[in-house]
Amino acid sequence: MDHVAALTERQSGHLPDLLGLEWLEARAGFVRGRFEVNPCHMAPNGFLHAASVIALVDSACGYGCVVSKPDAAIGFTTIELKCNFLGTVRGGAVSCEARLAHGGRTTQVWDAEAKDEAAGKTIALFRCTQMLLYQN
Repeated sequence: MDHVAALTERQSGHLPDLLGLEWLEARAGFVRGRFEVNPCHMAPNGFLHAASVIALVDSACGYGCVVSKPDAAIGFTTIELKCNFLGTVRGGAVSCEARLAHGGRTTQVWDAEAKDEAAGKTIALFRCTQMLLYQN
């Protein structure tokens, strides 16, 4: 199955689409994506807005959860997230890789790293916990 195409179609008209998030690879336990830095990603102070980075890494982890969830699960919701910001960019592109750290029946824990794509410098470390949802 081409998860990249399905995830790209799924986000049409929603925040990830509006921010220009692109997906390069998506498979069980792993998602890789990016965005080109544009004015909509910037804070008024001229630096990358933290929410732009969160949108990328949280979307990557959420899409990873969709691709990796047990067949019986009907969806998921984020129950916790944390991000450490280590740097910023003012142009170019931001890339990320998200990896499944724990894949249980009721929860998944994902780690993601955001980087300045050109320099390869890590700008954020992210972790989130997803609760899997089942039909009652």
